[in-house]
Amino acid sequence: MAVNLAKGQRVSLDKTMTMALVGLGWDVNQYDGGADFDLDASAFVLGANGKVRTEKDFIFYGNLKSVDGSITHTGDNRTGAGDGDDEVLIIDFTKIPPDVQKIAITVTIYEAQERRQNFGQVSNAYVRVARMSNPEDMVGSEVLRFDLVEEFSIETALVVCEIYRNGADWKFNAVGAGYQGGLAALCQSYGVDVE
Repeated sequence: MAVNLAKGQRVSLDKTMTMALVGLGWDVNQYDGGADFDLDASAFVLGANGKVRTEKDFIFYGNLKSVDGSITHTGDNRTGAGDGDDEVLIIDFTKIPPDVQKIAITVTIYEAQERRQNFGQVSNAYVRVARMSNPEDMVGSEVLRFDLVEEFSIETALVVCEIYRNGADWKFNAVGAGYQGGLAALCQSYGVDVE
């Protein structure tokens, strides 16, 4: 049975879980903006200083796999259509280097400013963590879920959750924090150089 979390809750992940599927999903409200609504999931792999160690620690639709193979983005969903997870990140805890302290999972709106879009136009957003039985298991056994029920009327970027090291264990933090400035603002915050 999966644990449903509220914003700000932290839980330990099962020590025996070696591979996790992090599924993110959302629905777009009816609106007449004309442009497609393209949400993008990303992972920022962070050291003890809260910053990426190198630019390659930013995992997104343009860099689908970490250098060490510990995190894989399964690809960009440009419409969010259909049920279930819209975008998926896979974490292999056995491959995460010891100097990685935190993985921040984010969602941003592609070209939000140009398209005049924000998270106030999105509903039913969630993140779920599922235990994978093997590398091909793309459904997994759900262990926790965090539904983002808060209204984000002007934000164009969300830090959905953090998976962080706590001694020898990994914990999940349901963050649910919205930001203006889209992906560029998150990149700047986490130390990724954007031109």
